[in-house]
Amino acid sequence: MADKAADAFRTISEVADDLDLPQHVLRFWETRFNQIRPMKRGGGRRYYRPQDVDLIRGIRHLLYDEGYTIKGVQKILKESGVGQVAAIGAGDSDALQAVAARKAKVANDRGRSPAAKAADPLLGEARGRAERSGDGKGAPGEGASMPLSGDHRNLLQEALFDLLECKRLLDQAR
Repeated sequence: MADKAADAFRTISEVADDLDLPQHVLRFWETRFNQIRPMKRGGGRRYYRPQDVDLIRGIRHLLYDEGYTIKGVQKILKESGVGQVAAIGAGDSDALQAVAARKAKVANDRGRSPAAKAADPLLGEARGRAERSGDGKGAPGEGASMPLSGDHRNLLQEALFDLLECKRLLDQAR
């Protein structure tokens, strides 16, 4: 098949091949994202404009590469607009950074991860054991209480949770 001009319309099979998606996924996305509106000709044949392809590419990136859910992408489309998601699909680095910043803000707004929340009581218990076993001189590593930033605390809690999960799996294997 000869390459088409950049501004040429694409069939569903061409878009599916270009984005490495099955055609039924594109049809499904049309039902979930009303912003995807290909032109339809006789017999229901779909023709995608270049901006449609960029939008679909942006949706694909958010779903598959960034890990958003369909509902999450719908929210981005509602709040940031079609142009933002189409810009992501076109490879606009500013648009990608804006989505990354939004994702970080949402994560911070939600607080700590479920893993960190679950590990919090265990971390307190471990800290108490460390303080009881220390010599009371406050030397680092010997029961001293060292201030941690919120980010470091969350990372340590998540690591502790992972270790406890590993221990649980080992205990099951015995």
